Amino acid sequence: MNYGVDERGYYGQFGGAYIPEMLYPNVEELREQYLSIMQEPAFQQELQELLRDYVGRPTPLYHAKRLSERYNTKIYLKREDLNHTGAHKINNTVGQILLAKRLGKKRIIAETGAGQHGVATATVCALAGLECIVYMGKIDTERQRPNVEKMRLLGATVIPVTSGSQTLKDATNEAIRDWINHPEDTHYIIGSVVGPHPYPDMVARFQSVISAEIRKQLLEKEGREIPDYVVACVGGGSNAAGAFYHFLGEPTVQLVAVEAAGLGVDTGHSAATSVLGKTGIIHGSKTLLMQTEDGQITEPYSISAGLDYPGVGPQHAHLAQSGRARFIAITDADAMEALRELSRLEGIIPAIESSHALAALKEINAGPDQVVVLNLSGRGDKDLNTILTYFEQQDAAK
Repeated sequence: MNYGVDERGYYGQFGGAYIPEMLYPNVEELREQYLSIMQEPAFQQELQELLRDYVGRPTPLYHAKRLSERYNTKIYLKREDLNHTGAHKINNTVGQILLAKRLGKKRIIAETGAGQHGVATATVCALAGLECIVYMGKIDTERQRPNVEKMRLLGATVIPVTSGSQTLKDATNEAIRDWINHPEDTHYIIGSVVGPHPYPDMVARFQSVISAEIRKQLLEKEGREIPDYVVACVGGGSNAAGAFYHFLGEPTVQLVAVEAAGLGVDTGHSAATSVLGKTGIIHGSKTLLMQTEDGQITEPYSISAGLDYPGVGPQHAHLAQSGRARFIAITDADAMEALRELSRLEGIIPAIESSHALAALKEINAGPDQVVVLNLSGRGDKDLNTILTYFEQQDAAK
């Protein structure tokens, strides 16, 4: 089975471009040109230089010995938390800013949940000297205040969104409205493998540097390119798409996608799309979507600002439905325990998003002779207030 995108922009039955007529010229321009621009030698040279000298790639593949002992298997962490700006998001924004410049765009818009994509977009806009507007749900601006201040320091205009649940879904809605109103000069840097074709494929290609490096690094460390497991958290799913990319056609690799169960899959406070979702359309793409019987979007919930999205990228919907990837839902409580565990065993404070992937280690039961690669998508600096508040409340409740 083919797990990549077809010429119509679909992964199996998921994907496509469901867009207002006003956006058709923008999306069509991208669709017609993104592959040829990305394949230009000059584009690739500039991209690779920036990934190396600005982002700090390749990121290390770190053998977490104490964590491995705890789970009686061999665990490697792909250290995306060590990238410039603290997460995998910069891989995509560096690529898209180069694309936008070649398309002659003067103004950049973006949506952000946890703020990491917003910071990464503001960073590359400063680098390129382009205007930057970031839409962010009002609730997220409050729980991710340091990232809001970083964006402003970098010269971006941050617009708090007060509609709906005031989180990522609503920020995306506002960004799309802006794009409709400024179709000529504006490029929308979508932060995940969501949205109309070609965005899911384009973002996955920019993030595929993660799995390309894993194969090379694992060969050096283990004498083999292919691990037994690749584990990554999934909200929209860009870090997972990048970590899975070069293993999709390797049937011996078990791909594990970890979603946010929130307070529990059946509590009504969850973001476990693969379990709770039904086929629907969100933000220009046909995918699995949490929705009511009459098609109204259900508000997602997660302690993680980056995972509370009601849908999932169309490729992940296809991976879930076809069975190519195993989807696991992890609660807030288990994610926070995994966060503390990694901090104390390895001296690495992960993002709450990445902590969901860490909590899945006890679910997969890898054997002592097996190799697990876990994509540590971001660092926990941005989450410090949430982390401290959570554990204070836990201690007070005892």
